[in-house]
Amino acid sequence: MNPLISAASVIAAGLAVGLASIGPGIGQGIAAGQAVEGIARQPEAEGKIRGIELQ
Repeated sequence: MNPLISAASVIAAGLAVGLASIGPGIGQGIAAGQAVEGIARQPEAEGKIRGIELQ
């Protein structure tokens, strides 16, 4: 196989994995932030909120 094609495919695969991980990371961050806000508003519901967040 052409070395240029090999190198390009490795770079493309790395880029695809890196870009694909951005969305889930943002989503998990938003969910965790909302959970912290909920716990701050209702401290008595902490156990329930954490239980739902971890499922």
